[in-house]
Amino acid sequence: MNRYSLLLCSWLFSGLALAQPATTQLPVPRNHQRAYKAGTRALTGQPGPNYWQNSAAYTIAVDVEPTTRLVKGTVEIDYRNDSPDSLRTLLFRIFPNMYRKGAPHDRPFEPEDVGDGLRLERLSVGGQALDVAKLQPDNTLLAVPAPRAIGPRSTTRVSLVYSYTYNKGSHQRTGEVAPGAAFLAYFFPRIAVYDDVFGWDRVPYTGDAEFYNDFGTFDVAITVPREYVVWATGDLTNAEQVLDKKIVRRLREAETKNGFVKVITPNEATQRGGITAPNARNTWRFRATDVPDFAFALADHYAWESSSVVVDPATRRRTRVDAAYDPRHKDFEEVCAFTRQTVEAMSYQFPKWPFPYSHETVFDGLDQMEYPMMVNDNPTSSREEAITLTDHEVFHTMFPFYMGTNETRYGWMDEGWATMGEWIISEIIDPKLKDDYGASAYHAMAGSESDVPILTPTTFLRERGVLLNSYAKPALGYYYVRDLLGPELFTKALHHYIRTWHGKHPLPLDFFSAMNVGAGQNLDWFWRRWFYDGGVPDLAISSVQNGTITVEARGTKPVPVDLTVTFTDGSTQQLHRTIAVWAEGATRVEVPVPDAGKKAIKSVKMGSLYIPDANPADNEWPKM
Repeated sequence: MNRYSLLLCSWLFSGLALAQPATTQLPVPRNHQRAYKAGTRALTGQPGPNYWQNSAAYTIAVDVEPTTRLVKGTVEIDYRNDSPDSLRTLLFRIFPNMYRKGAPHDRPFEPEDVGDGLRLERLSVGGQALDVAKLQPDNTLLAVPAPRAIGPRSTTRVSLVYSYTYNKGSHQRTGEVAPGAAFLAYFFPRIAVYDDVFGWDRVPYTGDAEFYNDFGTFDVAITVPREYVVWATGDLTNAEQVLDKKIVRRLREAETKNGFVKVITPNEATQRGGITAPNARNTWRFRATDVPDFAFALADHYAWESSSVVVDPATRRRTRVDAAYDPRHKDFEEVCAFTRQTVEAMSYQFPKWPFPYSHETVFDGLDQMEYPMMVNDNPTSSREEAITLTDHEVFHTMFPFYMGTNETRYGWMDEGWATMGEWIISEIIDPKLKDDYGASAYHAMAGSESDVPILTPTTFLRERGVLLNSYAKPALGYYYVRDLLGPELFTKALHHYIRTWHGKHPLPLDFFSAMNVGAGQNLDWFWRRWFYDGGVPDLAISSVQNGTITVEARGTKPVPVDLTVTFTDGSTQQLHRTIAVWAEGATRVEVPVPDAGKKAIKSVKMGSLYIPDANPADNEWPKM
């Protein structure tokens, strides 16, 4: 869901393959150049010898009253400054302030959802209390002066007490779903990212742009009334204290078997009672490590279906998958199965990396949004939409969460992968489903004002520009490189990138260089033309003679060549060329038809589902 670019200077293309590139032909923005000069980044696709990043350990306790929607919480943060800088200010993100009166937001809110935002009651840094009345938030950002500078490679304790009332309507990724159900994201004050390129991440949150967070650990206690079940990022560490014994038995069974278990049956969900511990209020405890965010959901009338799958054949580690849903929403009855198939496909087929977390929960909510181990998905009107929505959001587990990318500025570094994953995995779940989400939009909008270079920062984009440059175009670029390298070498290159940058904060050039090294090829010619440059994809059939089809590149975007040849006897032949045919700057390619010597060619059509063309009128012979 993201945005636009600057025009950058030109480097000449060199076709030399480099196993360990020490230079790049790609543009390097000035602030990025400083990072390479400082040694925090390296053009070899590795973090530099001086790479650093900050982290935090969060201990959070929240009390939620669903009837009033009041959240009261305490947060203890052990913030680790691994930078070489002394930090005299801490920048906090106060996401609930998007609903504060006067705060800007990308979509209209109902008047009753606009209020006071987050109320900060106490705050101390390094053991010294601050006067919270003197702290003035800049909407969703709050700069807090540190009583003492936080020195390089040191840790400080931050403690705070806060409260806020979450929204009843105007659901923007968070808030009440229905009476008795809510999805709560961005529910606690957190320290913003301080990194080697931008310093403090000061991009404001107004609702549509996505996120950039540091990795950390989360110990979270969530107190809710009896009969409310809580699902969250991380592992539930006290199931026996908050769930009825029969529910715990079912959950443990689901964690060890391939079949599906009704942890809470639809009938039990609607009858209520006998699901949670019989206390007036129960405190649910979760722990998560190596994640950049934490979200949770609660409901007093939801069914819960669960299963698990071996994701790592070497260790036999399993991931549990859950669907938590209103029993009236029949489209959710297959969501647990779709989630399981997605997790399995990600582990064994694409990206062929063991699913990294212990569980994945898809919650029947009011959005289409991903979090570590959690998804907030709205009900859908068709089985096909339920498949594509589920696998897209679950695929985000790898990108951005496992990889730590900056979604706010580079939406294509996560949405492009999730879109490609959706295309591939949807067809695995249902072979009849030919999903082209985003690709058809590029067919229609190539060359329009929304069609700016992918490397345009996402913060510059709106609506159609986000769809094209965060979803469709990068997904097609990845898809073409996979076609060029072949699945095996592509997987090797992608795994090199994942292994190198997991848990860190890769930039675009880090990704391109890591893929080059992993593939053992310099693909800068393609990265530049597809991701940095303007232009459109436009191929044309210029002639068919002597059993050879000549295809011209009339646009500058390199795309594969797919030809369907129909012979006079009614038979057909499919011909394919990868983007390699354009690597040396060629503007035309001749494609021999193997069967042309045996039978006459009646017609030729060029194109396929994943090959956009700005001018499809010249893609047929003879011209219609």
